[in-house]
Amino acid sequence: MRNIFYLFCLFSIVSGLSSCTKQYQILFEKQAALNDSLYNSKSEGLINYKIKPQDVLVIRNLQNIKLIVDETPTTPVASSGSSSNGQNYQVEEDGNVVLPVIGSVHVSGLTRLEAENAISSLYSKTILNPIIDLKIVNLKVTILGEIRSQGNYNLTKDKTTLIEVIGQAGGLTTAADEKHIKIIRGTNKTPLVMELDLNTVPSINDPRAVLQNGDIIYIAQNKRAARNDNISTLSLVFQPVSLILSSIVLLVTLNRLK
Repeated sequence: MRNIFYLFCLFSIVSGLSSCTKQYQILFEKQAALNDSLYNSKSEGLINYKIKPQDVLVIRNLQNIKLIVDETPTTPVASSGSSSNGQNYQVEEDGNVVLPVIGSVHVSGLTRLEAENAISSLYSKTILNPIIDLKIVNLKVTILGEIRSQGNYNLTKDKTTLIEVIGQAGGLTTAADEKHIKIIRGTNKTPLVMELDLNTVPSINDPRAVLQNGDIIYIAQNKRAARNDNISTLSLVFQPVSLILSSIVLLVTLNRLK
């Protein structure tokens, strides 16, 4: 009987672990469903995004890139770096960015266009007709779930759509549920969740599908894939159960023969 008790305990542990794993898989979906109706307003992407300290800006003068970017710098600045498309400048904690010729410029709290105009105005005092181009290059979204390449993806323009990011990530997997794609937006304390159906044209063109910095895109499994996973899970549970039952029968048989 002691052996039977031990086998029963083993069975309980295996079943418990399987149950915990399943609960962990559906936790995110349950939490998302609670907030699914909270977010109904349209998204304007990054048009109204306010520059913050630690943001990284790429700034160039389209009239003459050498007036802002030295193509062969001799003394690199700690908070900046050069690239083929311009030079990187990090916004400091005080909200300022230090630029050649004009020095420190306060850009925190400004949109991209507002900062672009402010910098252009300052450069116009020393440079004839500057055409300033400014981009914020550290903004990103995260895509998880049934996608071919999970990870973080930079938002390279003011209006990047869900379809564009899915394309960058290699597309959905065959197990993806394209009818219930969730976009989680906002802070950890007040997350806003919306659900889009990519099977419908109106949903593909939905203004809410224009992404914002920090968005999390979650693509769940479709019903067929989830069913197959459940079958696999049951199989993993029943294999040890079958072994345990066989062992119990053997022990009972041996006890009877004594």
